[in-house]
Amino acid sequence: MFARRLILAAAVSLLTVPAMAQDYKLGSLEITAPWTRATAPTARSGGGFMTITNKGTTADRLVSARSTVSDKVEIHEMQMDGSVMRMRELAKGLDIPPGATVMLKPGSYHIMFMELKAPLAKDAKVPVTLVFEKAGSIDVQLDVQAMGAMPHGHGKN
Repeated sequence: MFARRLILAAAVSLLTVPAMAQDYKLGSLEITAPWTRATAPTARSGGGFMTITNKGTTADRLVSARSTVSDKVEIHEMQMDGSVMRMRELAKGLDIPPGATVMLKPGSYHIMFMELKAPLAKDAKVPVTLVFEKAGSIDVQLDVQAMGAMPHGHGKN
């Protein structure tokens, strides 16, 4: 009887776990937990987040991205300029050093979707092509989380 309840409890708990983003591999690069936030109906921009790990011995660089959800996609960083947080495009892209993990997260590096064609809706998928200097291109799907979402590990730290 106890074992049956334990199995039932485990099965129910699996139903309440949110869907996990798919992970991707391109050469020595691993792209994990790609996600974005739902946007308001009038929003003109949104951000894309993920973790990129370079398991190789050679540096690479995320040089561009593109998506059908917006007219323009840029690679951005946010940093403090005195007491003001500023966002700017990384014109040369984002370095992914060998053996390093780079997090694209709110308040830091991120993919910037500009001139959105429609709002990003919770539970949808956003197609993005990431272009790396050496590894080439890969198509990924970003899971759209709720507005204001902050998945575990993607804080401003």
